[in-house]
Amino acid sequence: MTGRRILQPAGWPRPSGYSNGIAADGPTIVLAGQIGWDPISGCLAEGLAAQVEQALRNIVALLAEAGAESTDVVRLTWFVTDMEQYRRDAKAIGQSYRRVMGKHYPTMSVIGVSCLVVREALVEIEATAVADDG
Repeated sequence: MTGRRILQPAGWPRPSGYSNGIAADGPTIVLAGQIGWDPISGCLAEGLAAQVEQALRNIVALLAEAGAESTDVVRLTWFVTDMEQYRRDAKAIGQSYRRVMGKHYPTMSVIGVSCLVVREALVEIEATAVADDG
């Protein structure tokens, strides 16, 4: 990754599915929270893993608009309405994640919330990316 360095202190266990920190140089792209809705039809995907996948696809589409791609993401913040469901569906969520993001694991936080603005939404994901200068 040009202009990006994973922060992994000596002796720290390597995290699974995310990075503890990333140092990055370049233009910063900040995206609003995306939910698992199809931007054309406005329909929400069925189930948490499907909503995660669609929210990530929406993020990738916004990044493309900025001339960036999924590997430019340095931070994702996930807001989920049911943390127990998130834990139960972790394997399917991981599969959805890899279908869209591949094996790129930026810094991430997952936060349980009581509800989102769109009542039927199960997840909202914010993204920050740092594009290459070139």
